[in-house]
Order: sequence, then structure tokens, then C-alpha cells
Amino acid sequence: MITEKLKIREKVGYGFGDMASSMFWKLFSMYLLIFYTDVFGLPAAVVGTMFLVTRSWDSFFDPVVGAIADRTETKWGKFRPYLLFVAVPFGIIGVLMFTTPSFGLTGKIIYAYITYSLMMMVYSLINVPYASLLGVMSPRANDRNSLSSFRMLFAFIGSLIALAAIEPLVEFFSKLGGGPVNVQRGWELAVIVIAIVTIFLFLGCFSLTRERVKAIQEEKTPLKEDIKDLIHNRPWWILLGAGIAALIFNSIRDGAAVYYFKYFIQEKDGIRIGPLSVSMTLTSLYLTLGQASNIIGVVMATPVANRIGKKYTYLGAMVIATVLSIIFYWFDKRSLVMIYVFQFLISICAGSIFPLLWSMYA
Repeated sequence: MITEKLKIREKVGYGFGDMASSMFWKLFSMYLLIFYTDVFGLPAAVVGTMFLVTRSWDSFFDPVVGAIADRTETKWGKFRPYLLFVAVPFGIIGVLMFTTPSFGLTGKIIYAYITYSLMMMVYSLINVPYASLLGVMSPRANDRNSLSSFRMLFAFIGSLIALAAIEPLVEFFSKLGGGPVNVQRGWELAVIVIAIVTIFLFLGCFSLTRERVKAIQEEKTPLKEDIKDLIHNRPWWILLGAGIAALIFNSIRDGAAVYYFKYFIQEKDGIRIGPLSVSMTLTSLYLTLGQASNIIGVVMATPVANRIGKKYTYLGAMVIATVLSIIFYWFDKRSLVMIYVFQFLISICAGSIFPLLWSMYA
């Protein structure tokens, strides 16, 4: 292995990869469900079934991508080529997923299944190798911890940008050219902007990173043996369970947020911010606050973990988030101040766990 010390430039470059992924992932987790039901025009039950079917397939597809990537040999390494060659398909399919075709209900359902399934597969094709890249950029544990923190920091910055920009972009493009407001066109053009940014970020990640850790002896093992080894890897199962629990926690909070404000809080007017009278809805403010708080959690994770350990930091953060979430349930729609305060506190806890999780995986 090559043991040169990682420079800040390369750590930032590695962060670009998750910044790109997270910009789209936040659109999926927070807006895709309500896009499909309120803009695209699908029944909620159909969307829920599609999510279940597609995600179930994706859970089997991820390990296959990992096995293929591990067997990839190019002049750029094992994992970096996927950043180069999948970036453009990632952006294109992401736009197609937020495009509303002029089909009947059956045609729309088929279109949604195809584009959503393709997006999840392409997401795996670029994100699994990207995650694996962390383990081969440096042999030093401290470097990997730092890379993990940079990854999460940039992920939340990307999410923050996407969540703060998407509604103003949709509003702008929906009204573009005069005439009736076209929300479907607004979503398509807004996501094109996001897609272009993600493509350049992935290409930047490819250009700025290097793979240094090499196997001492390249041993070709069959996929069956790799899966067998994985099944008997007890720490991997523990982290898998922790990761699934954390993703369920975040997915429910994120997916419900837009509906929560639209149908429970029943917001009507946006908030005017600054001399330019930029409008931000209560939903956008809530989601943006969550991402900003996640960043605080990422920054706090490393010093706290260095003091009490990754495992206890992870457990403590989730216990606090659980208790605060239970209390959150009892707020009524007039308790906006407390809703935002608890969003701030819960999101700090939620933000701190993912750099710890990925660092423990590595």
C-alpha cells in the first residue's frame, strides 16, 4: 500500500461524491412521494407498493454491485471508474423520474415503475463503489475517520442546497413564459438544474481522489464464497441492523414532513426573507433547518467519538433522538416554535450517527 498522507483537496473531492448523491436522495426521500401523488397523479397505494417492490429488489442488487466493483480492474482502480461512467446516466434518469408523461393512469404507473427502478439501480451503481472507495483511499484509521466526516459534511451541505433551492426553482420554472402555472414542467426543469450540478460533482470526485490500498495478494474467490464470508461476519450484521434502523427513522421523518405541513399545519403563506423578498415556505424552512442541524451533528461526531468511542456516541445520539421524537408527537399545529426547536435538536442527533456508521463499516 502507498501510505502518503491525504491532503485536504482530496478529502474535499471525496466529499463531492456524497454531496451529489445526497442532493438527489433528499429529493427522493422528502419530495418524491408527494410528487407522485399530487403532481404526477398516482394513487398513494400504488406509489407505496412501487416503493416496496423496487426497494426490495434494490436490497438484493446492492451486494451484486459490490461484488462486481470488487472484481473491477482498470487503470483508475476498482471503484473510481463508476464515478466517471455512471455520473451522466445518474443525472439523466433522475430527470426522467421527475418528468410527467402525457399517459393514462396505466401508462403512468408503468413509466413510474421503469424510471424509479432504473434510478435505484443507477444509484447503487455509483453509490456502492463510492462508499467502498473510502476503504482504499488510505490505510490510516484517522484518515478514514476524517474522510467519513468530510463525506457526511458535504452530504448534508448538498442536501441543504437541494432542499433550499427546489421549491423556489419549481415555482420559477412553473411560471416561466407566462400563461397558466405548469407545476409538472416546473419540476422537470428544476430537477434538470440539480442533475447538472450532481454530474459535475461526481466528475470532480473522480478527478480529485486516488485509490492507494492494494491487496498484498490478489486472490480470485467466487461470489458464493464472498457471500458466505459476509453471512458469518457478525460485526457487519450488527452495523447492518443499526444502519437499517437509522434509515427507517430518517425515512419516516423525511417522507412525512411535506405532508405534515401541507395537511396538518396547513400552511398558506410563505415567509419573506431579506431585501429581495425571497419566499420560503414553512416546509422548506423546516427541512433546511434539519439539514443545517445535521451538519452540526457531523461536526460534533468526531470529537465526541474520540472521547467516549463511536459505539457509545451512536447509541447516545439515537436514544436522545428517540425520546425527543416521542415528545414531538404531542405538539399541536400552533406549537411552531417547539416544532422547529425539536427539529433542530433531533436533526443534530440524526446527523451525528452516519459518519460514525460509515467509519465503523470501513
